[in-house]
Amino acid sequence: MQKVVLSELASGERVISERMPSVRSVAIGFWIGVGSRDETPAKAGLTHFIEHLLFKGTRSYEARQIAETFDELGGELNAATSREHTVVYGRVPYDQLERAIDVMTDMVFVPSFADIDAEREVVLEEIAMLEDAPQDMVHDLVSEAVFGGHPLGRPVLGRSEVISSISRRTIASFHESMYHPGNVVVAAAGNVAHDRLVSLVTRAASAREHAAAGPYVRKPLSKTPAAGVRFQRKETEQYHVCVAAPGIARSDRRRFAASLLDSILGGSASSRLFQEIREKRGMAYSVYSFVAQYSDTGLVGISLGTREDNLVSCLEIAAEQVAEIAAGNFQKGELERAKEHARGRIMLSMESTSTRMTRLGRSVITDTELLSPERIIAEIEAVEPDAVSELASVLLASDRLSIAGIGPDEDRFYAAASAISPALARRSTA
Repeated sequence: MQKVVLSELASGERVISERMPSVRSVAIGFWIGVGSRDETPAKAGLTHFIEHLLFKGTRSYEARQIAETFDELGGELNAATSREHTVVYGRVPYDQLERAIDVMTDMVFVPSFADIDAEREVVLEEIAMLEDAPQDMVHDLVSEAVFGGHPLGRPVLGRSEVISSISRRTIASFHESMYHPGNVVVAAAGNVAHDRLVSLVTRAASAREHAAAGPYVRKPLSKTPAAGVRFQRKETEQYHVCVAAPGIARSDRRRFAASLLDSILGGSASSRLFQEIREKRGMAYSVYSFVAQYSDTGLVGISLGTREDNLVSCLEIAAEQVAEIAAGNFQKGELERAKEHARGRIMLSMESTSTRMTRLGRSVITDTELLSPERIIAEIEAVEPDAVSELASVLLASDRLSIAGIGPDEDRFYAAASAISPALARRSTA
């Protein structure tokens, strides 16, 4: 593993890097400690909206100049918003890093918030596009079913009514409160020396003024709401269903067992759900499990899309496979194969500068211990079968499960939900 170095500037901005002298590029990201869970209902979607507006011009660069600069470099520039952070990231030739940092610094700290109304329409189109994609929309529904009225239950893209009406003053005020140096991490991986990176970031920072403040500290989830059910009627050919429950936090030592549970249940081509539902019975094209980890909780679940005639059978099979794992009934070589799968994915991902940069930035912005790939592999190798089965029995117990669906008939959905949780199905129809 290459050496990782972390520095903190006088402004409070943190800089972390990993040098990879064998490559000719640098992946760089500006990580901001704000996500959709940090919004009030009246500002739902504001964090994602600001992410869009960062590209619309700055104090020194017009929107077209930003695009032309990275095109000229042959580089990449993008951004993303999650429930707990925002990141503006790019990849450029190593000898063009200074230009990239100059532009990205301006984007993050001094956006002009130009063309708000035009970009407002773009975001509204993005929300409409999601609503036309039930296989994606159902994930927002199940988050709402699991977390109820808590911000973790709201969609990252926000609500159309908020985006349609939010003012420039509110946008600028929210940006000023969150996009300050103490709440920003600059991460880089590739052919870059740490001292040079710190120098470039410091030079770019010296051109702006910000009040001193530390990282944003969010309120933890005090109590997980009771399991819930959500359904959205839509004339679709398939029912798109997610079954999920609160998971574990990103610092929980059980996260290594959780990754193996995910791989065995539905996270790979040889997983139980993929083999039993798709390969053996042909009941679904898309079927998989998923795991998300936040600072104080998480999400674990199953997603599938299937025609009406197969819906009950698919959910019954999913419940049976969860019960088998929870009972410790592993197939021969199943856990060892999951460990090798995890090991291989880690090794392959470490060849990417972007993956390494993401690993660094996410670790610092979320205040999570940065483990070496070798340490992660060792932790995964040390997981015993009992740890995986116990996690399945605890996290995916029927009384913890929420369910969400999109399809043409609400009654049929509720009838199928009883295959997962009879009590939940009865409560939803009461």
